[in-house]
Amino acid sequence: MSDASLAALGWSDYFATQLEPGEIEATPPARLCDVHRDRVQAMTPDGEITLTLPGDMQVGNLAVGDWVLVDPSENRIVRALEPRSVLRRRAAGTVLMHQLIAANVDTLIIVTSCNADFNPARLERYLTLAASSDTEPLIILTKGDLVDNADDYVRQAEALSPHVSAITLDARDPAALDRLSPWLKPGATAALVGSSGVGKSTILNGLTDETSETQGNRKGDNKGRHTTTARSLRPTRSGAWLIDTPGMRSLGMSESGDGIDRVFSDLTELATTCKFSDCAHQSEPGCAIQAAIKAGEIDADRFQRWEKLLAEDRYNSETPSEARARKRGFTKKVKASVQGKRGRPG
Repeated sequence: MSDASLAALGWSDYFATQLEPGEIEATPPARLCDVHRDRVQAMTPDGEITLTLPGDMQVGNLAVGDWVLVDPSENRIVRALEPRSVLRRRAAGTVLMHQLIAANVDTLIIVTSCNADFNPARLERYLTLAASSDTEPLIILTKGDLVDNADDYVRQAEALSPHVSAITLDARDPAALDRLSPWLKPGATAALVGSSGVGKSTILNGLTDETSETQGNRKGDNKGRHTTTARSLRPTRSGAWLIDTPGMRSLGMSESGDGIDRVFSDLTELATTCKFSDCAHQSEPGCAIQAAIKAGEIDADRFQRWEKLLAEDRYNSETPSEARARKRGFTKKVKASVQGKRGRPG
């Protein structure tokens, strides 16, 4: 098994350094391309294989894009290698658990359209997802031919964060898809995310030799429907790898503080100049955030979305004891403020 054949699947020195001498010959690497409840598929330089899991490994701890070492005599996973990046979200339900979306992704391609689907709050969640996993984000805007101001959508998208690029794209035009070549170099991996009906499957079909089913637009809403129901890793014609994901109805924040700070780096940095280190950015004296809002230097709606993400992430990330400590601290602060006011001369 040559390094070049593995590199074509996305292998790099990052994974090679995790191996013991002789391990690559005894338990050759494979990359997961489909993860289901009852089976796992993987890509090798010799083709696709079906793998079984050892008794102490749960399928929920594996993600499409993961690298694993395989016992070739049984096609059984021996162990999973530490991923370079992991896209994850808070799982639905009351129990605070993570759901893995994909692993070892270089670029998160966020697909939206130049119509009512364009939602800054949702896009910021996707950008936070990318930033939290050190994955480069790219926003693709489809259906630009249906509006007169497609460039305005590009400007709005790029204004969401200093670290994002945005382009318009006609997914039906093969020549237009060539614009994605900087992000789809041989061996690179990109993941497609976005709402249902914005053109993800059309982009996937245009970039690969496979065809996923799409349905036509519904009358009046310009929304196509596609039938992606599970994540899968597929080769592109350029030699890159593409992970298509189902449309996600929710993208909960958990342990995403660093990602939020990066997406809203301008607000995060400005907050450090407030008079008080524990400023809540409401009515405190010397609040740099509120001063910037009043001066028209930052958008009030964006500030509110930032606060909402921070509050959600804190709620979903802190332990019960941390939550109790935070509430006790807040209660003491309120009592001290009230007592201070009572002590003032009337």
